[in-house]
Amino acid sequence: MALLHVSGTSGESQFMAAREIRNLAHLNRTASSSRVMNLAKVFVHHREEQAWVDRPMFENSQLNRAIILKHTLRADERQLFNTGRATVTKIILPYDPFDLRLGGRSIYYRQIGFDGLMSNYLGIDSLAKNRDVRILHILDSLPSLDPFLVREHLGRIGVKPAGIYFQISHADLQDMAAYTAEKVEDLVRAALGDDFDDDGKKAGKLGNKILSDKLDQELLPLRGALDMTPEAFYEGVMCWRGFLYYLWCHNELQNGIRELLTGLAHYKPNVTHDDILRGYLRKVRPRLCRTIVKTLNEIARTLESYDDVYTALAQDRNPEPFRNFLQHGSHLFQTLGEKIGVLNHMVSFWRFRMAKVIENNSRPLESIEFADILVDFEASLAACIHNDDQTAA
Repeated sequence: MALLHVSGTSGESQFMAAREIRNLAHLNRTASSSRVMNLAKVFVHHREEQAWVDRPMFENSQLNRAIILKHTLRADERQLFNTGRATVTKIILPYDPFDLRLGGRSIYYRQIGFDGLMSNYLGIDSLAKNRDVRILHILDSLPSLDPFLVREHLGRIGVKPAGIYFQISHADLQDMAAYTAEKVEDLVRAALGDDFDDDGKKAGKLGNKILSDKLDQELLPLRGALDMTPEAFYEGVMCWRGFLYYLWCHNELQNGIRELLTGLAHYKPNVTHDDILRGYLRKVRPRLCRTIVKTLNEIARTLESYDDVYTALAQDRNPEPFRNFLQHGSHLFQTLGEKIGVLNHMVSFWRFRMAKVIENNSRPLESIEFADILVDFEASLAACIHNDDQTAA
């Protein structure tokens, strides 16, 4: 069975390779929170819950079971767009959300013929006034689909889907487990004092509950110690979860950024005789490296606000700063999410596209091809910095 891929302006279709079917089926286990929004999985696990019925992500039933992801265009896919974008938003509509091996249809947001495809496959005609299309526009404008960045941006336009749509992916949860247990243990012990035993497994268990949105009875003592209402505690834990996620992302980025900076400095494309292009490549590399390091340092400074309240509670046993932080800290998610999303995009592209070129001893990229990549990197960073300036203003 093949995955049907919709392309072109009139809804022609072509069959994808079996490898892409396997990739789709593996999304539940391997997808990163920052690149994939797996609404098919939300449907499978939560469709009988009232929250799924009352507060959907999308009103269109097919969209609310879709898989939405950030996709780096291959050379043969660029004909689907009038712009020179390298990364786009892909909407996969599974034939059966219970069995992704059966494949589905896919549409790129704002590809050529997008309006017709939305009408033909989803029955959405008045795109300019449609709530779901407005949400797709926001998702497309973001550098990352991490749940905290998405939640913050949707909240700004009054769209507040249920919490089941903003969970960290299974793959990321597994990678975060040990890191989170260490971060959570000291704070929970400080908040609960003698009521918290010294069992490291308990810290890990509580950490997993905080990360996976399972706010059950075991977390009630923590809510009591922080003197928060159930509603405020739920929002506060969402904020806490977000900062733990961003702390982990920042930690994970370090090696990737080193690889990226080394690659940018030393990669040699085919020589060009175009003076303008040669001059651009000579100047852009150090400029890009400086901006990457500056952005990484800005992320670290923003995360220091968490370190301050962490110290106040974990060492000074003062819960007040941490409580205030939980209630108001999510306003930092836009800045954190966008900057981490841009750097993650650059690192991922370098690791999975450029690394193949380098490791397989493939022919070097033409200078113009390499320049296109660097233009995309610069544009992504510039948009991130512009949004940061607007937020500060």
